[in-house]
Amino acid sequence: MATALDDLKRRMDMSLDTFKKELGGLRTGRASPNMLDPVVVDAYGSHMPLNQVGTVSVPEARLLTVQVWDKGLVKSVEKAITDAGLGLNPQPDGQLIRIPIPSLTAERRQELSKVAGKYAEGARVAIRNVRRDGMEQIKKQLKDKAISEDEEKNLQTKIQQLTDGEIKKIDEMLTNKEKEITQV
Repeated sequence: MATALDDLKRRMDMSLDTFKKELGGLRTGRASPNMLDPVVVDAYGSHMPLNQVGTVSVPEARLLTVQVWDKGLVKSVEKAITDAGLGLNPQPDGQLIRIPIPSLTAERRQELSKVAGKYAEGARVAIRNVRRDGMEQIKKQLKDKAISEDEEKNLQTKIQQLTDGEIKKIDEMLTNKEKEITQV
């Protein structure tokens, strides 16, 4: 059953990684390359993620730059960043696009905190679903007489401890993100 526990841990970690990526995309007034993850560029007749047409970097705390690899795509990248709904205003300079990060209003900070909370709840639900799957596997094994009642209780305890640990990580990440959002 150790491999089944490892599988549950892996699935829970995947939910945690998704939550980290979602939080990374939230704009906090401080520049982060992850802020541009949702940007999709029309390039070469298809839709491509921004990181496949240029290099995103953070030269200063409140500035992002995108070094576009193909000079012909600068306008497409600029348009994609503007149209992404991130509230950013790209400024092209040759093949380099500068993106200053505006400071956040108090109202926008509250909105971002709510969005972070929604992401956290989604991650908690995903982890609880993994726990439920694990508990159902254990009950099935007990019914099939593959494990004893003592083993069932032991495995249920281990799964619950794993779940509690993952949810605690989510709560800590949410708290840190909320602090980051509310700092002026």
